[in-house]
Amino acid sequence: MGTSAANKENFKGSRIEPWKQKELYFLVTYAFVFYVIIIRRSLQLSHDYGKQLFGLRPGWLIPRQLNDVTDAQWRNLRGNIPVLTVVFGIFTLLANLMRPFFNLKVGGMSIIWLLFSLTYLSYLHGACIIFVLSIATVNFLLVKIFAQKKYFPLVIWSYNSFFLVCNRIYEGYSFSIFGQQWAFLDNFRGTFRWHICFNFVVLRMISFGFDYHWRNQDSHFDMEKHCKRCLICKSGKSCYQALQESRLQNDKFSYTTYLCYLLYAPLYIAGPILSFKAFASQLEVPQNTHSVKNVALYGFRWLFSLLLMELMTHLFYYNSFANSGLWKHMSPMDIFIIGYGVLNFMWLKFLLIWRFFRFWSLKFRYVYIPLGGSQKKLLNVWVVFTFVAIWHDLEWKLLSWAWLTCLFFIPELALKSAANAFQVKHILAFLLQSSIVPKSLIFLFDIKLNVVHQAESSFGEFIFREISAVAGAITITSLMVANLVGFVIGPKGINWLLDSFLSKEGLPVLGAMFITFYVGTKLMFHIEEARKRSC
Repeated sequence: MGTSAANKENFKGSRIEPWKQKELYFLVTYAFVFYVIIIRRSLQLSHDYGKQLFGLRPGWLIPRQLNDVTDAQWRNLRGNIPVLTVVFGIFTLLANLMRPFFNLKVGGMSIIWLLFSLTYLSYLHGACIIFVLSIATVNFLLVKIFAQKKYFPLVIWSYNSFFLVCNRIYEGYSFSIFGQQWAFLDNFRGTFRWHICFNFVVLRMISFGFDYHWRNQDSHFDMEKHCKRCLICKSGKSCYQALQESRLQNDKFSYTTYLCYLLYAPLYIAGPILSFKAFASQLEVPQNTHSVKNVALYGFRWLFSLLLMELMTHLFYYNSFANSGLWKHMSPMDIFIIGYGVLNFMWLKFLLIWRFFRFWSLKFRYVYIPLGGSQKKLLNVWVVFTFVAIWHDLEWKLLSWAWLTCLFFIPELALKSAANAFQVKHILAFLLQSSIVPKSLIFLFDIKLNVVHQAESSFGEFIFREISAVAGAITITSLMVANLVGFVIGPKGINWLLDSFLSKEGLPVLGAMFITFYVGTKLMFHIEEARKRSC
C-alpha cells in the first residue's frame, strides 16, 4: 500500500516527460491513420456487399441507408426500450414516493419491490413464475439448513448447477410432465422464456447463500482503514465495498428480502449482479453515492452510446457479414476488419444493455473466493471461465471460448507473478553483472548498481513499459481470437482462421494487428498516467 500511495504522490502534479510526449504524438497519429483505414474499408465493404447480406432493415438515422439488426439480442432490447423505460420509470417513481411517505425500512421496501417484481414477472413468464419461485424456495431452505456446515459450498453449488443445466436441456420444462391436468398452463408461458432470465437468479441465489454462510465469520476487512482511503466514504457516503463488507443482522436474511433480491425488477433481465448484503443495505438506506446530477449525466451518456450504436449499425454491416459467411471468402485484411468490427459491436451492445438496467437500479466473487481467491489463480481461472461458459449456454463454441481464454491467460499470469517476485532493479542488476548491457549504455543512462532508483526512472521504466506493451499486444491478439471462436466462427473455424492468417498474404496482416494492439496498449498507459496526474 505504501508503494502505491507513493506512486500516486509522484504522479500528482507531475508533468509528462519529453520522450513520453513525443511517443504520445506518434501513438495518436498511428491510431488516427488506423481508424481512417478501417472506416473507409468498412464503408466500402458494406456498400459492395449490401445486396448479398440478410438481416438488414430500413434505417431511420440516415436517409436511404439500411440498418443491421441481425443480432437477435440487440434487436429485442432495441424494440422494447420504450416499454421498459415506461415500466421501470413507474416502478421507481412509486417506490421512491412510498419509502418516505410510509417511513419504510428493509421489511417494508422488500414487500413493495417484491409486489412490483412479481407483477412484472407475471407479464414476462406467465404461469412459469411457478418454476422460478419453486426452485428459489428450495434454495432458501437449503441455505438455512446447511449454512455453517463444511460441505455447504458443495451443496449450494451442486443444487444451482443442476438446475442451470436442466433448465437448458428441458427448455424450461413443460407443465404436462407433471400431469395432463396441468397441461393447460403451457398456453400461458408469458412473453419471455423464464429459463434464460433464470441464469441471473442462479447467481443471486449463490450470493445469498454465501453471504448467509459467512455472516458470523470474522472479516479481514478494515473499515476504518478503508474509510481513510476511499474518497466516497470520506465524504460521509457509502461505497459498494463498504456495503458489501458491512455486517447484516440475521433478521435481514428473511424470505421476503431474499425473494425481493432475486426478482428485483430493474436488474432481473440483464443484471448487473450485486451481493445480497449490498442490496439489503440499500433497501434500508437509499444509495447516496450518486447525486441526481450524476444519475442524469449517466443517462445522457447512455443516450449518446445508443446514438453511436445506431450510427454504427447504419454504416457498417459487421454482424450481417459474420452471419452470412461471406467473410470466409475475403482477404485476411477484410476478415480482420469484420472480426474487429463484430467485437466492437459486442462490447457496445453489452455496455448499452447493462447500463440501461443499472440506470434504473441506482462481482461476481462467489466462485473465486471459496476456491482460494488470488492464491490459486492458475487453477481458479479454469473453473470460473468453464462455469461462465455453461452459465451462458450449453454450446461447444462457448466452452471453446472459455478454455482458449484460460489458455491465453496463463502466460500473462505467469509474467505478472514473475514481475512481482523479480523487480525491475533485479533485472537491471542481472543485465549489468552479465555484461548484456554495453558499457556505453551504462554510461549513457548512468545506470549503476548503487543508484538503481535512477535506472528505474529512466531506462528501467522504458524497458518495463516495452515488455508490458508487447505482453499486452500478445494478450489482446489472443483474446480476440478466443472471442471470435466463441461468438462468431465456432471451434470448427479455428483451422480456417489459422490457415488464413498464417498464409503468405495473411502474415503481414497478422504483423500489422500485433503492432496496432501494441500501440493501443501504449495509449492505455498514457491514459492511466494522465488519470493519476489529474487525481
